[in-house]
Amino acid sequence: MPRFYFDLREGTRFVSDEGGIEFDSLDAAEHHAAQTAAEIGRDKLPSRHACETIVEVRNEHKQRVITVAVSMRIQRVSPLPEPPEDERPPPHPWSA
Repeated sequence: MPRFYFDLREGTRFVSDEGGIEFDSLDAAEHHAAQTAAEIGRDKLPSRHACETIVEVRNEHKQRVITVAVSMRIQRVSPLPEPPEDERPPPHPWSA
């Protein structure tokens, strides 16, 4: 059974997988990489420290064969838009 290695990149952080995991096929390794990236992303991406998680899969010859990237971008509009005229509260009678 072929062995695959799952390296992790988060910003400038890189963790190399030295042990690897055996899978029946490249498809199975791809599924594992996608699940891993999604799980890490779910836990880490809402923080302001990491905006992208990348899992790079290498084969038994240490050649990169798959890259899975999960990213999240949160963008706030500033200044906030005003509500439409018909949804604004009426002016206070004493403010003029």
